[in-house]
Amino acid sequence: MEHTEKKTEENATTVTQFFFLGFSELPSLQGFLFGMFSIMYVIILIGNGFIIVIVKIDPALQKPMYFFLVNFSLLEICYVSVTLPRILYNLWTQDRTICLLACAIQMFFFLILAATECFLLAVMSYDRFVAVCHPLHYPVVMNPAKCTQLAAGSWLGGIPVQIGQTCQIFSLHFCNSNRIEHFFCDVAPILKLACGDTSVHELSVYLVAVLFVASPFMMILASYTRIIATVLKLPTGKGRAKAFSTCSSHLLVVVLFFGSATINYLRPKSIHSAGTDELLSLFYTIVTPMFNPLIYSLRNKEVIAALRRLLLKI
Repeated sequence: MEHTEKKTEENATTVTQFFFLGFSELPSLQGFLFGMFSIMYVIILIGNGFIIVIVKIDPALQKPMYFFLVNFSLLEICYVSVTLPRILYNLWTQDRTICLLACAIQMFFFLILAATECFLLAVMSYDRFVAVCHPLHYPVVMNPAKCTQLAAGSWLGGIPVQIGQTCQIFSLHFCNSNRIEHFFCDVAPILKLACGDTSVHELSVYLVAVLFVASPFMMILASYTRIIATVLKLPTGKGRAKAFSTCSSHLLVVVLFFGSATINYLRPKSIHSAGTDELLSLFYTIVTPMFNPLIYSLRNKEVIAALRRLLLKI
């Protein structure tokens, strides 16, 4: 018995690096995947960078809604840059190893930025709620100081909890294997490699997911319930259409992000599979950030008008 425990402990200390299995089952498509992800990364950088630049230089877009949109675009660039460059490196070099510290750092920043996105989407829904339901008070309520505080709170609010969660996960011993069934250091695949009973850790991860995913989503739901009730009371169809158009882009982004994140993190463990987890993670870590600039630019008349003014100047 003592010999078995000692052997398990020795095995636990030997894991100093992990090995990503994500996309390794597609050896003939490595070059294609590298090219596809490279194009997607460039689109994300250019699309979100374009929104940041055009909001900064166009006086007509100096509004709270676009202040939060700049924060959101900057967040998307950071969020994708935590995982995608590493994926590209793995595909290009076929070196899929990552040391324990680098894995912990990647998970920490991924969790922090994911929490920021949840909070920021909730703040953006609150901005739309005030604009639609209390238009006369909007300039006073959403003043520059309040907007800065809400944005700062979104960026910093999840840091203490995610520091604790990351430290908790990487304080575990890893003895089952060092092969991660994923393309980045996500919580669930790492916990699978830990020794012993991890049910307490899984429960804490679930509770944090509820806190950072379900709570902001409920705030968004409450905001849009009030928005829809207010819009339906407007006397003209033109007024209702204008009010809905200002919210439709944000609502679409909310559905895409929260839909895939909720399915991935809050579904029962019994129906998890490596392939499904990879596909869902790919959707909300790369695909959604790629579509967000298109959603906000093509569905927003003010952004399109600002683009036309910029092209005329050029």
